[in-house]
Amino acid sequence: MGNEKQVRDWGELKLVGYRILCEGDQYITEIPKASLRLQGKQEDIPHVVNPSQQIGAFVVDGVPENDGYWICMEVREFGDLPDDLVQLTVPPQRYAVVRYNGPNDKIREAYSELHAWMEENQYSRRLDAWHLEKFHSWADRENVDVELFDTIAGR
Repeated sequence: MGNEKQVRDWGELKLVGYRILCEGDQYITEIPKASLRLQGKQEDIPHVVNPSQQIGAFVVDGVPENDGYWICMEVREFGDLPDDLVQLTVPPQRYAVVRYNGPNDKIREAYSELHAWMEENQYSRRLDAWHLEKFHSWADRENVDVELFDTIAGR
């Protein structure tokens, strides 16, 4: 993949979107469906920061109320929302980041490379914190463009 890995800080993030809860092997089909549904709802979401981006959020190993995957849009502030949308606030965090382009079923390989890089550079993953995926292009499942943000302990 050869995409450069780096460490970046991201301040508090306000997200609005859908929470997906399903069996592990179903996320690969359910996330793109929810993503398209969210795109169709975009005009109903006030204060969207960047309409051409979606952000996925998940906690690797946390409390049950954080289970699942959130596919969202970033907003400047929370406003009135349609009933089927949820809101989520992610605190400021530090991340190891890599950008991935390709089929969505190969994203795990990009994560494996990122985790190996983190280990080599003595960064420890925070499994109890929100991890983020910033999608720049998601309509074509065979060619997604996403930045993977894996939360690390500050140092």
